Amino acid sequence: MKILYGVQGTGNGHVTRARALNKHFKRIGLNVDFLFSGRDRRKYFDMEEFGPDWQCMHGLTFSYSGGRIRVFGTLIGNRIRTFIDEVKSIDLTAYDLVLTDFEPVTAWAARQQKKPCIGIGHQYAFRYPVPKSGNNIVSELLMRFFAPATYRLGLHWHHFNSPILPPIAEIPPQGQHIDRDKIVVYLGFEEIEDIVQLVEPFQSWLFVVYGPFTDYESFSNIQLKPLSREGFCRDLTTCNGVISNAGFELASEAIQLGKKLLVKPLMGQMEQLSNAKALELLGLGMTMDTLDRDTLREWLSGFEPRQMIYPDVAAAIAEWISKGDWSKPENLASTLWEQVTTPISNQPITPTPPDTRENIVRLERA
Repeated sequence: MKILYGVQGTGNGHVTRARALNKHFKRIGLNVDFLFSGRDRRKYFDMEEFGPDWQCMHGLTFSYSGGRIRVFGTLIGNRIRTFIDEVKSIDLTAYDLVLTDFEPVTAWAARQQKKPCIGIGHQYAFRYPVPKSGNNIVSELLMRFFAPATYRLGLHWHHFNSPILPPIAEIPPQGQHIDRDKIVVYLGFEEIEDIVQLVEPFQSWLFVVYGPFTDYESFSNIQLKPLSREGFCRDLTTCNGVISNAGFELASEAIQLGKKLLVKPLMGQMEQLSNAKALELLGLGMTMDTLDRDTLREWLSGFEPRQMIYPDVAAAIAEWISKGDWSKPENLASTLWEQVTTPISNQPITPTPPDTRENIVRLERA
């Protein structure tokens, strides 16, 4: 089976998920080519997993500044004519299947050329009744048509009584010493000056801030580190907590590692606003609408993390894809959720009747 896998490159979470899946594609022997879109090729890092021949296109992306989506900048930055030309430039004749992690070029090429397409990613969970915030007709249409797929494998932290899967999270090796005073900060949509002002007053904590820095820099209680998957995984494993925007993948890693989590969603982005709502409802993290010191103080002193143990979802998806019968993802979902546990109760998470959906989110808080 030959597969073209399109990956949305706007955030690193999509790339991280593709890395985890590709390890199992290689193990099974699937022939997979990769196409990334959403940012300049020079801004990707640690891409060795995908070999030397991965493709990069402009695709579609979002403009942001100061932690908020900029609608006008987004409209200007997306060259629709270029996008249409990119879709037309892809020849899928040699491929049996297209995978898309919310990547629009490959998804629309598959739709035009009538190739089967499987959408894998958190965004596809929003086709179901998961917690939502900031949604409107525009966001609903965006989720439906940005990267359409024939079959959809939505991912979320809870099933919400729907045929969605647990998250794919590549967890670093555990068992290392935990520094109780160390907090990892990855706020990619915020200004670095605002981040420094937020954390600097809390002198008894060490804040390790990752971002697009050229060199390592340290001052007071803050370390500024260039983006590096290896370095980030090391700090993530040994830290006590994580402060981030409300993207899905990093939160999934933090939850599985049992780290306390504080998120600041990207304003104007329905997915991140909904993620923040779900984290609070599930008791998996705290949220702040702005970079707020009072919320940070409360989180540092009082929030207790709740760890979730998810199975190897990437391995299960790779096996499921290789079998060629993609019509019933609900069977895969059911099998995986039966394996999910939380150390607090040491009990598997089981489906809840639809009429008690409002209480699903409080399932194992006690």
